[in-house]
Amino acid sequence: MESAPKRRRIQRSQSPTYYELDDQDDSYEPYIPVAQRREAKLAKLTSWGASSEKEKAKKQLDELEERRDEEEEEAKRKEKARKERTLLMEAQDVHSKKAEEDAKKTEGEKAEEADAEILAAIANRRILASDMELAKGISYSEPLKTSWRPPKYIRDKSEEEHRKLREKFHILVDGDDIPPPIEHFQDMKIPKPMLDFLKSHRIVTPTPIQLQGISTAFSGRDMIGIAFTGSGKTLAFCLPLIMMALEEEMKLPFVRGEGPVGVVLCPSRELATQTHENLLTWTTAIAKDGKYPQLNTLLCMGGISMGEQSHVMNKGLHIVVATPGRLIDMLEKKRFTFKNCKYFCMDEADRMIDLGFEDDVRNIMSFFKRQRQTLLFSATMPRKIQDFAQQSLIKPVLVNVGRAGAANLDVLQVVEYVKQEAKMVYLLECLQKTPPPVIIFSENKNEVDDIQEYLLLKGVEAVAIHGSKSQEERQYAIKSFKSGAKDVMVASGVASKGLDFNDIQHVIIFTMPKEIEDYVHQIGRTGRSGKTGIATTFVNMNTAEQTLLDLKYLLMEAGQKVPPFLQSIEDPRAAQGGSLKGCPVCGGLGHGISNCPKLEDAQRRQMASMRSAQDGGAY
Repeated sequence: MESAPKRRRIQRSQSPTYYELDDQDDSYEPYIPVAQRREAKLAKLTSWGASSEKEKAKKQLDELEERRDEEEEEAKRKEKARKERTLLMEAQDVHSKKAEEDAKKTEGEKAEEADAEILAAIANRRILASDMELAKGISYSEPLKTSWRPPKYIRDKSEEEHRKLREKFHILVDGDDIPPPIEHFQDMKIPKPMLDFLKSHRIVTPTPIQLQGISTAFSGRDMIGIAFTGSGKTLAFCLPLIMMALEEEMKLPFVRGEGPVGVVLCPSRELATQTHENLLTWTTAIAKDGKYPQLNTLLCMGGISMGEQSHVMNKGLHIVVATPGRLIDMLEKKRFTFKNCKYFCMDEADRMIDLGFEDDVRNIMSFFKRQRQTLLFSATMPRKIQDFAQQSLIKPVLVNVGRAGAANLDVLQVVEYVKQEAKMVYLLECLQKTPPPVIIFSENKNEVDDIQEYLLLKGVEAVAIHGSKSQEERQYAIKSFKSGAKDVMVASGVASKGLDFNDIQHVIIFTMPKEIEDYVHQIGRTGRSGKTGIATTFVNMNTAEQTLLDLKYLLMEAGQKVPPFLQSIEDPRAAQGGSLKGCPVCGGLGHGISNCPKLEDAQRRQMASMRSAQDGGAY
């Protein structure tokens, strides 16, 4: 028999204790209205003094409370209004304020502000720094150190004496700790064989750009050199490179696979060839008596076989003269490296940076492994390029002989109105003005061939050169023209940048270029090295009015005769009341950045490249 289950005792919670009101403890405080508390506080403050004092204290307290309440209400109102206010309303307010400010400004001031905005928008990043330096944040604060020093008597001269010498030769300088100008080649500590060579070629005293530029480059300073065409810029940047390479070679001779010490970058094959020939001439002259070693110079450009220069490649390289495309190819193939390269010069630097070479220059800079001395030289260096260079270089020295982009004063500029159909006939008349050699420029390649064919039919010995011709044809044209075998060279813009032809007395511009920079370079083929020359330019209804306005201001600046049809062209900026400053992109004096043809062409090319990239991606 099973036993009955045990009953489990359930624990109950204690019953709550209820208190009567009379049983509450003494800690309870009854609610006292605000008015009563205020009265009590007031009584305490005044200690129940005289009734007048009591009223005064009460009034002060009331005012304090009312002020505090009003401030709280105002804060709540502002917060509510702020939350209700939309971004659109704020934008409308900003727009209306801007409209009021704009209404007070003149048309000229508005145009200047618009130009400043465009210039800021197209500002380049530091392309003269390698990718490694940009990625690692490497920047150099001090210029490259060199062993060169000016003679003691020049170092002892005062800054005032240096300033007077620069003023004498119209040299403008900008920068910190600018090296002194040196008036004689002997004082630059140049080897005697080089001095003898210069003297034998009647180069006795340095030109203004050489007077200040060579000492600046010898000092290891980064430099921006601006001087008119034919002023001796090539010697100013080649001589310091030769001396640097000589010093390195004499310390320890180079063997195969070593070098180069420096590189000169040129925008065209013709300019690279000319610079290479000059370097060969000068280095051979220095090594002539055997006291100094022979330097090896490599020409690196498209259109020639690098195998032909294997005798140079099999030795240590000292100097490389190159165009961007072939130089990148050689560096990528590791035919030579920039591990020990410490001198980098860009001739016609504004063209190198502007005209489609920006990516190539950035690519070239990525091969540098150490600090280098950078020099930029050109006859036309717009403010945009100068500002960019100032940011890219290390404590740069700006050496400017005359205004950047100004025409050579040794050239007599003649501008003539010639109808399109009459140009060919009038061309023959112009050729009778001076004896040969003569250069004729046209921007159109087909027109270059047509002019050459017409001249040949008329019995004139003429050659033609433009970008679509093969390298052999271009070299033949230049050699035959330089040697005097041909009297006339018809050329496109490819022959206008930096090329040096002896004794050119006359340049004929058959078609006025759209950009005034190109005009300055083209007329600069004559009037070189202190000689005089004539430049005849054909213009007509096909020439853009803006281009004619640039030409008008350039003639006025150079003190040349301005024909009546150019005088009649009015500058629209003058009517707007704005300042007639030159364009910071191309240096033209007749327009601003907002209607710059050079900037328009650059944007058009950029859009075309983007469209071609998109079309290519579709297939």
